[in-house]
Amino acid sequence: MGPHVCPWWLAYTFDNPFRRLVHRPVKIFEGLIREGATVLDIGCGMGFFTLAMAAMVGDGGRVFALDIQEQMLKRVRRRASNRGLAHRITTVFCEPDRLFAEVRADFALAFWMVHEVPDPRAFFRQVQLLLKPDGRLLLVEPRVHVPGPRFSQILEIGRAEGFSFREERQVRLSRGALLQSTGSLPVPEMRSTARPRP
Repeated sequence: MGPHVCPWWLAYTFDNPFRRLVHRPVKIFEGLIREGATVLDIGCGMGFFTLAMAAMVGDGGRVFALDIQEQMLKRVRRRASNRGLAHRITTVFCEPDRLFAEVRADFALAFWMVHEVPDPRAFFRQVQLLLKPDGRLLLVEPRVHVPGPRFSQILEIGRAEGFSFREERQVRLSRGALLQSTGSLPVPEMRSTARPRP
């Protein structure tokens, strides 16, 4: 784990019921997630957005929750089981410089995590591999850590790696942008920590 990655135990300080007052998933994902969709929660943490996504996609949809910390993924699985959503969620253990998932997704979320990745260019390139040709990526970064010029730089890197800018998205305490994939690339190898579906 890199020096700037939020450790799993610290996530409890901001992944709590009070967060729903600031970050309301239904509002954030309005018009982006439909029933039956396949979606990615990249850097899912303890599953704050993963669970909301699973509720939105319904039984015909699928959520892939990706993280580089197994402790985070264990908590996602436990929370999903407690809420009866485990059958809609696949947890995927990744390395800091490589995403793993056998999927072509309609939508991906990268919430407060791109500023932590060691190589943003490689990150955007790999997300392209996981999205359908017209798939969309919602990129959200914390204002306190990512000033405007740095966010613009991240968006430029995304454009250089095959994403087009669609619109700015308003998210509290954050800078947000909706991007769209412009290409189609081969699907990479998958390594998942998920238990087989019953």
